[in-house]
Amino acid sequence: MTARCVMVLGTTSGAGKSWLATALCRWYARQGLKVAPFKAQNMSNNARVVAGGEIGSAQYFQALAARAGPEVRMNPLLLKPESDTHSQVVMLGQVDEALSRMPWRDRGAVVWPRVAAALDELRAENDVVVIEGAGSPAEINLMASDIVNLRVARHAGARCLLVTDIDRGGAFAHLYGTWALLAEADRRLIDGFVLNKFRGDASLLAPAPQMLRDLTGIPTVATLPMWRGHGLPEEDGFHEAGGANSLPLPLGEGRGEDTGRHAPTKISIVAYPRISNLDEFQPLAHLPQIHLSWARTPQDLAAADWIILPGSKHTSSDLQWLRAQGLDRAIAQHAAKGGRVLGICGGLQMLGEALIDTEGIDGNGPGLGLLPLVTVFEPRKTLRRRAARFEALQGAWSALSGVEMDGYEIHHGRSAQHPAMARAHEAMPEGLAWQSSEGHVLGLYLHGMFEDARVVHALFGAQARTLDSVFDGLADFIDTHFDTGVLTHLIGAAGE
Repeated sequence: MTARCVMVLGTTSGAGKSWLATALCRWYARQGLKVAPFKAQNMSNNARVVAGGEIGSAQYFQALAARAGPEVRMNPLLLKPESDTHSQVVMLGQVDEALSRMPWRDRGAVVWPRVAAALDELRAENDVVVIEGAGSPAEINLMASDIVNLRVARHAGARCLLVTDIDRGGAFAHLYGTWALLAEADRRLIDGFVLNKFRGDASLLAPAPQMLRDLTGIPTVATLPMWRGHGLPEEDGFHEAGGANSLPLPLGEGRGEDTGRHAPTKISIVAYPRISNLDEFQPLAHLPQIHLSWARTPQDLAAADWIILPGSKHTSSDLQWLRAQGLDRAIAQHAAKGGRVLGICGGLQMLGEALIDTEGIDGNGPGLGLLPLVTVFEPRKTLRRRAARFEALQGAWSALSGVEMDGYEIHHGRSAQHPAMARAHEAMPEGLAWQSSEGHVLGLYLHGMFEDARVVHALFGAQARTLDSVFDGLADFIDTHFDTGVLTHLIGAAGE
């Protein structure tokens, strides 16, 4: 078996590569084909624990869309930014300290054989491999050391789609400019252009698609309407289409519409600079009784019913940032008034009394003092999927009592009861979660609680949208908007 490879390239970051690759994974899987995703190198602090270690969240979701078991070969190289000038390098699921110290431009020659081997193994085991590029394939300062775009396309003999975000403006120039900067042999790898996030009457685009084809020989094979409500988490970062503090939600979904029966629950997520695993909050975005917002200032927390401290790639520096904004006092005041506070992973560590780092992993510092815990950072990174049950909880979080959830741990450090302070209530066994004595503050190491239908139902009496329905919706969408026969042609025999 040698898989046909379909690759999604983009004119820029954020053009729509990740979600289009996810849609293609489900579309081909629904044709009865064995499908796997692949991205040679990903830069993201959104990661998931899979067989063999960790990979970028985008490839995790793509694997689920492909009905395949997520594993490290699908994203062999993951870069996790720890500062503006340094990233932790994860190679085939495990942190590689030697690569992390190596100058960036020197890594390509070292990692390429392992990247190519992972791709070749997936090709040998599947009918179709859907490959995602990164950024743009035409970055002329990076092309010589490229291991994620054209080098992968050439190695796999991939048929490529080049997608652009037409909502930004200049889409045809982006497409033509990208094509023009490629070598002639690389231009022949591109089978079609895709216009993404179009708003309006597609017929008004004429004659631009034909003019572009006259210039390049490449057809525009799809014009995809703007669709904010597709339900797939953004690959990285948060996009503020709905205003300064809004999550990337469609109008009317997740905005906390007042149905006349009761006001929405207002949940504010603290958006520190090294925020990680923020994609786990996406299910809340589609519950009509919830209003989600990002918080960067104390004013952003003023009306919150809940405050969430999410994961962090660098807990101590994000805690320093939080204090510099005055958010520490706002969070303490919120808890003192009986408001709910939830800390997840790095957020849990911040809620404790102290961070202790004798190994140079993250940094020392005082915590927020809302849970009587001390976190000691350790060189070994914890990576595992876990199923756990909440103990009997009290007060604000009592609805979770006895509820089981599936999640994953991905962190440095271990937290434990401060020996000189009153004990926290252990909310989960084996040091996974704690609750404050008065009941308002809950911290846990497990990511993924809002992706578990049992937790969502216990807290909100609602059913979250399932990932399977999201993936099927994506496949239906491209089936409707791609030109007839294009998707089948992409995996046809060479020369078709």
